Amino acid sequence: MEMEIYFPSDEKINARIGNMEIETGDAPGSPYPFQLFLASIGTCAGIYVKGFCKKRGLPTDGIRIIQRMTSRTPNGPIEGIELDIQLPPEFPEKYYDAIIRAANQCAVKKHMENPPKFNVHTSVPQTVAS
Repeated sequence: MEMEIYFPSDEKINARIGNMEIETGDAPGSPYPFQLFLASIGTCAGIYVKGFCKKRGLPTDGIRIIQRMTSRTPNGPIEGIELDIQLPPEFPEKYYDAIIRAANQCAVKKHMENPPKFNVHTSVPQTVAS
């Protein structure tokens, strides 16, 4: 899998993945990459929660996932992430533990628990003379 990161303006840093484009940067209204990273944790868990419900014919109306990050200092590194899966009163209690197991299948969470190795380097692509 390959992703292209490029700089369309002084304030933007974008990513291209196949046909999808993700805009980030310092432009007003643009999310910072770290915000997207954090959002990917909760939304990934949400995909598994929604899939769990869909497979069992359970409605997702009223389900919310509240993600909380904790750190020792206001701008310090994040030390803990909590996912609070809020269920409506009519949600069947027999599925409470199972929906937690479903959320724990999140690929982003699994990658954070077993992080990949990084290899950051430079290169100069060869141009083909015409």
